[in-house]
Amino acid sequence: MRTDHQTPPPAPAAEPTDPQATETAEPQQCAALPRRGRPRSEAVELAILQAVEKLMADGGALADLTIEGIAQAAGVGKATIYRRWPNKDALLIDMIVRLDEPATPLPGTSVRDDLITVLDHMRRRGLAKRSRWVLKVALEQMHSLPALKDAYYSNVIDPRRRALVELVTRGIENGELRADLEPGLQAELLVGAMLMRTVIYDDRPLDDPELPATIVDSLLAGLRGPGRDT
Repeated sequence: MRTDHQTPPPAPAAEPTDPQATETAEPQQCAALPRRGRPRSEAVELAILQAVEKLMADGGALADLTIEGIAQAAGVGKATIYRRWPNKDALLIDMIVRLDEPATPLPGTSVRDDLITVLDHMRRRGLAKRSRWVLKVALEQMHSLPALKDAYYSNVIDPRRRALVELVTRGIENGELRADLEPGLQAELLVGAMLMRTVIYDDRPLDDPELPATIVDSLLAGLRGPGRDT
């Protein structure tokens, strides 16, 4: 009697690795995924950030944006986003910073020159906020989202504030600024006028490139260290 042997079906072929295969994973799982050793795609990141900008330009509010909606608008999977940002707040901060005016490196020639550079960055930032509706709306809506505001201040505002106070402290130590006023107060005096124009008084002009030097030189007349030239 002959026994027929049935050949077992071949094992299914292994699925190719798909960078979007885990797009339905939870955020915590995606954030913990190891990198695959390839460089992050700048084009993908740009597409994601531009998708956020477009969603806002179409009337979307920061509070209503979701990772799912952003991924769909960018044409990527959720895991693609989570491999780059741990959560939505981190992504939105990057988007706001990208829209913002990039900081200019300080020349380091003098405290005066560095202060003018700082104020000119603030001036250009104010112009960008006036000309870019999406940036203006994002910065305004951020204040109604405590977690996003705290993250933005921790990652962007606070480092800028510390750098300014360090700059003023350097000016006090080398005699360029007076030593009888606390560095934080001097820093606030030096940037206060520009902050008023860029944050409060939207109708005050910012297009004069000499405005930062005018503000700094006017204030240094009262803050200048003893024995310094006027």
